[in-house]
Amino acid sequence: MQITFASYNIHKAVGIDRRRDPERILSILREIDADVVALQEVDRRYGRRMSVLPLDMIHATTAYEPVPLSMKPDSLGWHGNAILVRRGITLIEAQAVPLPVLEPRGAICAELEKDGRRFRAIGMHLDLSGLRRRHQIRSVLAHVDGCAARCPTVMMGDLNEWSQAGGSLREFAAPWQVLAPGRSFPSRRPMAQLDRIIVSPEWGVMTTNVHRTALSATGSDHLPVHATLSLPKK
Repeated sequence: MQITFASYNIHKAVGIDRRRDPERILSILREIDADVVALQEVDRRYGRRMSVLPLDMIHATTAYEPVPLSMKPDSLGWHGNAILVRRGITLIEAQAVPLPVLEPRGAICAELEKDGRRFRAIGMHLDLSGLRRRHQIRSVLAHVDGCAARCPTVMMGDLNEWSQAGGSLREFAAPWQVLAPGRSFPSRRPMAQLDRIIVSPEWGVMTTNVHRTALSATGSDHLPVHATLSLPKK
C-alpha cells in the first residue's frame, strides 16, 4: 500500500505577492495530489481564528475532507494546524497534542485507516526557540508513546529547525527516520530545510520531494514538501 503525505505552511494563504488567495493554495494542493496533507498557518492568528481556506471551497474544489478538531467554530484546526485527508481514507479519531508554548504553536494527531491498515498522521508547527523546539518534540513523542494503538506513524510540519541534522532533530532518535525532502524556505529562493517528514520504521520510503511550481513559488513563503511511503501487506 502506498500513501503520499505532504506538509505545507500556507502563511495564512498570503503569497509573496502579498495577496491572500485561498484558491491558489487549493490549486497547489491539487498539483501535489497527496493522500494526507498537514497544513500550518491555516487559521488567522487573532480574533475568531477564522480559517483562511473556506470549508465549502475545500469540498467543492478538492478531494479532501478536513479532520474535524477545530476548537473554535470558524477555524479549521488547532493553533493553525490542520490535516486534510483524501476521501476514501477513514478517520478513526483525532485530537490536539498539548505542547509547551509561549507563542501560539501546536500539533494535531489523526488516527486513519486505508485498505484495512491503520496508521497515524501528526501535523505540527514548532517554536522559533531551539530549546522549546526540543521540549515540543519530546511532548509529541510522548504522545505517540502513550497512544493505546501501536501503528505506523508519520510526523510532519514546519519544524523551524535550520540545522540540517543537528539541533532539535536529535530528539528523533532511532528508529525514527527524519526525511529532508529539500530546501523549502523561503519559497522564491529556498535556503533552509525547515519543513520535514519523520517516519516510523514500518514505512518504506519511495520518494521525497519539494513541490516547486510557478504557483507554489508565489503562494506562500514556504514550499510544500511531500513523501510517498509504502507499507508491506500484513
